[in-house]
Amino acid sequence: MSQRFRIPRPRTAAGKVAGVVGAAVGVAAAGLAAGVVSERVLVRRLKGDPADPYAHEVFGEQRYDESYRFEMPDGTDIHVEVVEPTRPVAGHPTVVLVHGFCLDMGTFHFQRKMLAAQGDHRIVAYDQPGHGRSGRLESGEYDLAALGRTLRRVIDETTPEGPLVLVGHSMGGMTIMALAELYPEMFGDRVVGTVLMATSGGLLAETKLVAPALLGRVGAPVLYMMSNATRYGGSVIDKARKSTTNVAWLLTRRYGFGTPKPSPALVSYVETMNSRTSAETVTRYLRTLATHSRFPALAALAGTPVLVIVGDKDMITPVNHSEEIVRRLPHAEFVKIHDSGHVVMLEHADEVNAALAGFLEGL
Repeated sequence: MSQRFRIPRPRTAAGKVAGVVGAAVGVAAAGLAAGVVSERVLVRRLKGDPADPYAHEVFGEQRYDESYRFEMPDGTDIHVEVVEPTRPVAGHPTVVLVHGFCLDMGTFHFQRKMLAAQGDHRIVAYDQPGHGRSGRLESGEYDLAALGRTLRRVIDETTPEGPLVLVGHSMGGMTIMALAELYPEMFGDRVVGTVLMATSGGLLAETKLVAPALLGRVGAPVLYMMSNATRYGGSVIDKARKSTTNVAWLLTRRYGFGTPKPSPALVSYVETMNSRTSAETVTRYLRTLATHSRFPALAALAGTPVLVIVGDKDMITPVNHSEEIVRRLPHAEFVKIHDSGHVVMLEHADEVNAALAGFLEGL
């Protein structure tokens, strides 16, 4: 197992910078809640919704039959969990869950819960490099091609044979496209179905994919620091982030969800996943996400069933990005979910689960 990347403690000068940034972020926080109440009181009120359907949902770890780590050639160690079927059915594909940017395998909380309860599909879930319980890249920037190779390694390690269905959300969908670009022969041979949720084949520089992650955990006043991350260091930015938790919660609610009054418990869960992703990891993903363009790779999916799901109020990867995927894959089933934002599989879990279950049943 590789040694984890350790973020050094900020020097005195850096600490002063962080203090200034924290003050600036405080101003941004006050501005966000201006005209109502302080952001702290506002968040407390929103979190206290007695009608929250997920107030007692236990998020986080779920049952698994095997958990282990393996190391990639670049030194990153990957955390993987496998759930074996309780009622195995011959020929049923293994479902591989690939999460998105600033999240972790918990993204698919409700889908994994449903599949495990049904018990007739094997489930593989893993944390992308730099996310969740997986290790961080030792040096350099993250690259989507490397994420595609990581997915291939997860498949080789956990499911060396048999049919597969790949389910990707946001950057997870892009990871699947990177896999298709690198290993097109897998689609139709091993991969018998693909589910793309709230994702894009390209043109991400025109979206707000990165902005919520930066604003939500750092605040607009420190975007300049993000662009100069190597100068200031991730520890300085992370220190500033800690002073903006209420703003982060409000912006997660705003950018991640489409329902007028989303479940506070779900917002908190998404924000918790987001907060676990260090600023250092965020900045090292920026270039590969902004330059992602893999529309030609979609051709590898043309001969297999595809399900595309998107929320009609997705502000991160808007509906037209999913529509472009479907235009290039006209055989794909397209499900547009009303009043849903980017975390569609959490916000409208019942509808997404129904679409996923129907898709698997039809294979």
